[in-house]
Amino acid sequence: MSTAVTNTSSSSNTASGASIAGNGELSTLFTTLLVAQIKNQDPLAPQDPSQFVSQLTQLSQVESMQQLTSQGQTNTSMLASLQLMTLGAQVGSTLQAAVSSVSLSGQPVDLRFTLDSSSPANTLVITGSDGRAQRVELGSMSRGEQAYTLDPAKLGLGNGTYTVSVETQNRQSVTMETLARLDGVRLSADGNVMLQLAGVGEVTSQAITQFKGRSGN
Repeated sequence: MSTAVTNTSSSSNTASGASIAGNGELSTLFTTLLVAQIKNQDPLAPQDPSQFVSQLTQLSQVESMQQLTSQGQTNTSMLASLQLMTLGAQVGSTLQAAVSSVSLSGQPVDLRFTLDSSSPANTLVITGSDGRAQRVELGSMSRGEQAYTLDPAKLGLGNGTYTVSVETQNRQSVTMETLARLDGVRLSADGNVMLQLAGVGEVTSQAITQFKGRSGN
């Protein structure tokens, strides 16, 4: 009989804990379960008091973890809001950000990339949403940061989103970046701070590599 009561109580503990844990009422839950267990235990074979202490410890640990999670979510939200306000004050500034694609609308886009070592032959690969790739030979380049202005009119590229990458003869790993004006900042539904870059589209705040300041400053 004692075993049956103990198993039932454990099941109730788990089910009730799952339903009430989200409301932060674990202390009330423990008190309710403790009274129920005492009432229903076999008088001839009472439960070991240490079991009650163990249950209290477990519930307290769950409650503490719940509070830490809640605090972490609050801190994350506050940091995102602070970042939103900070970056919002930079609207109109020019910044450099890592990108894998650009949204062309007729205006030239300034691209940047850095070579770890000199390369005798380099190619810019521009791929449209239809999968068609256009290759632009860049020639020999030395080590360091390189610049290229992607002019849609000269290349005959229509409006749309294109992926951009650079292939080097010595097969270097190259990160593409863009130099663009910050036109807007918003907070996405998943809590990420998104930046609207002129001629590029949206990127996350983590993509920023440099701030260049405002024109004329």
